Amino acid sequence: LSGGNQQKIVIARVFSQEPEVVICAQPTRGVDVGAAHIIHKKIMELRNEGCAVLLVSADLSAALKLSDVIAVMYEGEIVAYFDNTEGLNEEKLGLYMLGLERHSEEQIRRARG
Repeated sequence: LSGGNQQKIVIARVFSQEPEVVICAQPTRGVDVGAAHIIHKKIMELRNEGCAVLLVSADLSAALKLSDVIAVMYEGEIVAYFDNTEGLNEEKLGLYMLGLERHSEEQIRRARG
C-alpha cells in the first residue's frame, strides 16, 4: 500500500473504535484532497460527540478549521495560547511559530492548566 493508503487505514481503524481521546499527528499528510476532507469531517464529528482531540499539524488552515483552542510552540516551548480562535489567521500564527511574537507568561500559564 502507498503511504496515503496506509494513513487512511490507520485513521479508519482508530475512528471506528469510538475513542474518548485521539491524538492526530499530521492526519492528512500523504492523502488526496477528497480523503483529507473526509478525515477533517470525521475529526469534527468526534469532537462534537465529546471526544478529546489533540491535533498536531503544520497545516495552519486545517488547524484553524478544526481547533477550538490552539497552542503554538517555538523551540520546544509554548509561546502562545489561544482559547478562542475567532479572528485568528495563518499570518498571525506564523509570527508566533517563527518566534517573532510571544504571549505573556500569564496567558501561556492557562495552556499549562
